[in-house]
Amino acid sequence: MDTDHAVSILKQIAVLLELRQENRFKILAFENAARILEGQSADLNTLITSGALETLKGIGKGHIARILHELYETGKCLEYEKLTKEFPPTLFDLFHIPGLGSKRIQLLYDKLKIKSIQELQEACERNRLAKVKTLGAKTQENILRGIRQLQKSAGQFLISKAREESGRMLAYLKRQPGVLKIEAAGSVRRFKEVVHDIDILVTAKDNAVIHRAFVHYPEASHVVASGETKSTILLQSGMPCDLRTVRETEFPTALYYFTGSKDHNVAVRTLAKKHHIKINEYGVFKNGRRMPVREEADIFKAVGLRPIPPELRENDGEIEWAMKRDIPQLVRSEDIRGIFHVHSDASDGTAPLRKMIAYAEELGYEYVGISDHSQSAHYAHGLEPSRLRKQWKEIESIQKFSKIRIFRGVESDILPDGRLDYPDSILAQLDFVIGSIHSKFNLPAAQMTERIERAMENKYLTFLGHPTGRLLLQRAGYEVDFVRLFDAAKKNGVVMEVNAHPSRLDLDWRHLRAVKEKGVLVSINPDAHSLGGLQDVVYGVGIARKGWLEKKDVVNTLSPSQIEKFLARRK
Repeated sequence: MDTDHAVSILKQIAVLLELRQENRFKILAFENAARILEGQSADLNTLITSGALETLKGIGKGHIARILHELYETGKCLEYEKLTKEFPPTLFDLFHIPGLGSKRIQLLYDKLKIKSIQELQEACERNRLAKVKTLGAKTQENILRGIRQLQKSAGQFLISKAREESGRMLAYLKRQPGVLKIEAAGSVRRFKEVVHDIDILVTAKDNAVIHRAFVHYPEASHVVASGETKSTILLQSGMPCDLRTVRETEFPTALYYFTGSKDHNVAVRTLAKKHHIKINEYGVFKNGRRMPVREEADIFKAVGLRPIPPELRENDGEIEWAMKRDIPQLVRSEDIRGIFHVHSDASDGTAPLRKMIAYAEELGYEYVGISDHSQSAHYAHGLEPSRLRKQWKEIESIQKFSKIRIFRGVESDILPDGRLDYPDSILAQLDFVIGSIHSKFNLPAAQMTERIERAMENKYLTFLGHPTGRLLLQRAGYEVDFVRLFDAAKKNGVVMEVNAHPSRLDLDWRHLRAVKEKGVLVSINPDAHSLGGLQDVVYGVGIARKGWLEKKDVVNTLSPSQIEKFLARRK
């Protein structure tokens, strides 16, 4: 039983219970169990076979543990199947619409007999929701906007999901006989934050063996096409996956060609024509003769370019740069020496403080910054001053026996007027402060920018957390004037966060070049709410690389002693 599937079942049971208007505590129990299971570094199979499942707070030895054992042993859950029969299956699609919760879905179902997204869209367009007293015109407008946003993101997947899926596919195909070379290409290799599909490229002794294994992949939903050089399957996640097999001599150019982007390839081919060179997926040719290509670097060399890393191949200035000089040495995962923006179960995390710190140390980090939510974040069980001070004492106790350096901080809400969520007398006692916006996202750009500028003027603010507040495939970022934002960060010495949570990846890589050019520093933070979340740094690094960032641009590449001095600079 795949852990993600088990988590999904628990979440859907919670949704079904909400639709039935069951006891709120029962619903919360399933939501919490899903969150706990999702945050474990070990998978469900390991948790069950080792006996560790029942020791998890929020799961224990009760009803939910029995459901997970049932899923593990049979692949099914009778309670879930019974609940799903009570409602039309299309009704659950409504939960994907941003801002639409169970109470409103229940209301729409009861009052207007709406049971699908299509029916809901038609009802909005006919002004039916505006006539319902508890809904109204404004709600109708927001729901219609949410439907359009959902339609726009249909068929798209987070890079984290794509990398997980492609990683499993690569591991599966590598076990097949005769594989010589194999790699993921496309937008996964370029590290786009959102992708449409997976492209796998293989050189093998017997192509037929590989294509046969591919179309019989255990996680395939169905086969779209099966051929001698190209096959396509749809994975159970809904993600399309293409397999192409090529000759070994063609592999470097095929990998380059199918990595893209299309705009980058067109620009390089246009440049190649000036050298009387033709580049396609089969090779590099000059005057009809194949040029020797052993690796991608040979392709760039043939047209007078320095090698360009896959992440930068977006036709966004990388070709012009590579004509004149070497591409900068982009930051790497191994350059990250410590992490900030780490939550514990003191606020809305799933693991105790001690476990989060121990796992950060196990991952090889030299320092970790704890930053639970501040007091105004009631939705996240934010820490009022007394609980914050209690956490400081716990950190002090843990530090005595830990090699990893622990910094005490907070993720402070930036209030609507730009103030931080604690008085300066408390902020002064922290090692660092992350300022984030978690409310009133719909302010006009000028007002939102002023709000953040005022927060940056507080000398205790260290990082601006997830600077646009976006949730990929769910919610657009709030409007802000980026020129003013970056100028304010430079003026006040505030570090811009690259939030590595796969649903955020905020700040967007398209803005990072401007941040770099302004001389504003960046911190790649996991925004971890679980043990597993500590491993999300890799996604932040991918986005930082895509934004041309080097090691010198990223503050958490500093050593513990250097970062300690850096954090103390504004006090």
